[in-house]
Amino acid sequence: MARWFAEWREGWHAGDVTHHQHGIDHHQDPTEFWEEFYSPGRRPWSGRPNRVLVDELARLRPAPSTALDLGCGTGGDALWLAEQGWRVTAVDISAAALDQAEQAARVQGLGARVDWRRVDLDDGFPVGAWDLVTSAYLQAPVALGRDAILRGAAAAVAPGGTLLVIGHATAPTWAESPPEHMQDLPGPHDVLAILDLPDWTVERAEQVTLESTSPDGRPGTRTDSLVRLRRPA
Repeated sequence: MARWFAEWREGWHAGDVTHHQHGIDHHQDPTEFWEEFYSPGRRPWSGRPNRVLVDELARLRPAPSTALDLGCGTGGDALWLAEQGWRVTAVDISAAALDQAEQAARVQGLGARVDWRRVDLDDGFPVGAWDLVTSAYLQAPVALGRDAILRGAAAAVAPGGTLLVIGHATAPTWAESPPEHMQDLPGPHDVLAILDLPDWTVERAEQVTLESTSPDGRPGTRTDSLVRLRRPA
């Protein structure tokens, strides 16, 4: 799993109707979808970490310890965390995505710092507790139990640890007809309501606006939702 918007953006540019799905396809098998998404020869992501995650954790500057990256895709965030000194467990439903991530880790000399695991988060959750749990852009045009996954993410945070949830809150301003699943996206307060963690400290819950350029070069912006909470020690 990973950032669906970036792939939709490329499909919009290419005019590939398979990338213009409206709503969520509950009939397509999620594993098959993501394996095709990351099939050999396809590189949907740049390999760079999410800038919202980097900005937020650079601002927070927690002491590196253990981190869990949910829906790691090809590993951009996990590898950045490893570079900062974290010991990372990175999970994704797609074996093809994890293969790409492992190759990148070897090239960067980070293989020993990341434990790559194939996990379907709708069927189960990694066992353990981590000082940092990140969920970045768990949004997709196929079935995904995102609410339950976010609650599982909270349960995986060690006492005193941090949960960071990032998601798209709006389609980009240059998008003339975004697909249906990009038209009703959860904001920060929606995420807090889903998590329902009254004893946790809400350290940040807001929308952030980012520059976003269309495939044909038109400038615009998009809005992301950012929620950071700390579990009681």
